[in-house]
Order: sequence, then C-alpha cells, then structure tokens
Amino acid sequence: MLGKGTATFMIGGTICTRSCRFCNTATGRPLPPDPDEPVKIARSIVLMKLSHAVLTSVDRDDLPDLGASHWASTIRQVKELNPGITLEVLIPDFQGKVELIDRVIETKPDIISHNLETVERLSPQIRSGATYRRSLQVLSYLASKEVITKSGIMAGLGETPEEVAETLEDLWQANCRILTIGQYLQPTHRHWPVAAYITPGQFERYREQALEKGFSQVESGPLVRSSYQAEKHIPIKR
Repeated sequence: MLGKGTATFMIGGTICTRSCRFCNTATGRPLPPDPDEPVKIARSIVLMKLSHAVLTSVDRDDLPDLGASHWASTIRQVKELNPGITLEVLIPDFQGKVELIDRVIETKPDIISHNLETVERLSPQIRSGATYRRSLQVLSYLASKEVITKSGIMAGLGETPEEVAETLEDLWQANCRILTIGQYLQPTHRHWPVAAYITPGQFERYREQALEKGFSQVESGPLVRSSYQAEKHIPIKR
C-alpha cells in the first residue's frame, strides 16, 4: 500500500485480550498503552508522506474505556500533524458500548470500519468475545450517525454461498455500504483450518451479488484484505 501513498498502522500494542481462532495476533495481558504512540504514529505518517492511512488495533478489554480514549487521541494527533490526510479506522466492537464508539465518531475519520469476519453460524466458533449480532449493531449505530461504514468477511472458513448471501443481506440492512471479501489463510496449525480455497469466479459472483444489492464499493478476491485499495473508498457516499 505504501507505493500508493497509503499504509496501515496497528495501535494499542501487540497483545490482544481476545483469542479469535483466525487471527495470529498474540493473546494475553497487554501492557498499558504507550502514551506517546499517538504522536509517534502521526510523525511516521509525516515522514512517510502518506496521503491516506488506515488505523486498526488489538482489542483492549482490559482497559476501563476499552481503548476508546487512546483511539481518539491517535486520530486527533494524526489529523493535527497531517492536514488534508484521509483516514479510515478499523475499530473493535467496544463491547457494543455506544458512548465509547461515540469517542471515535467525534474525531471524524473519513470511514469507520468494523469487520463482521464470517457468517453467523461460524461466528461463535472462530470469534472470541465478539458476536455476529453485536457487530451488526455497531455498524448500524455508526450508520445512524451519518458515518460512512465498511466491513469485511473472510471466505473459505466453511461457509456456504447461501450463508454469504444472508450475510450480505444482514450487512445491507445494517446500512453498511462498503465491503471486502477475501480468502481466509490459516496462520498456524493451531488456528482454524482452511475449509476451502474459493475460486476467483466465486469471488466475482460474491462481488456482483453485493453490487446488485446496492453496496457502493466491493473488493472481492483471494488476495483482498480489510485495507485492500482502501484509498479508493474515501469518495464513496452512502
């Protein structure tokens, strides 16, 4: 992404309080957030001469505010030191607490993303501390605040095309309008196994289904990830 003047940064440390079976991020008891991280991220963006940045984070269920104030501080610092930058933030669910989600909304990033990850049937088996319905509620709440919303799911976990279609409908009803669909790859033998490698043709069918439903922007393919071509999504309006 750097070649296009964009990059993705993970904030809040490198240890997550959750243990999702698809994710290779370390799980455990994190250290307190680095108070200098917001300015470090902002200065890195200056040095890299980025025009667009994506921020994501580990889950910080250990903190009283679940990391919301650190998120807000980082976004504000990035915007202060990088006037004119466009910004997408890929947030955790903050346990569905709208007062914490509001702290991110108030900083006015261009897009707020929250990944649904998989279909409803598989969600309890591969996600830790998160639920399918709560994630939909987060997206719906974001949309109700006139935020441009985005989500992503993985394919190849064992879902059926019919379940993907149901998931697209659920995301549409939650007023999510930007979507990424990519191939799941098993990080290690301890993680959830790959059930199938989805063909490019099937990814294209998923893309067409989503566009026909009305999604504004859809990235669907084996190599697609949450921040894939993220800079393209900024002008999209719901």
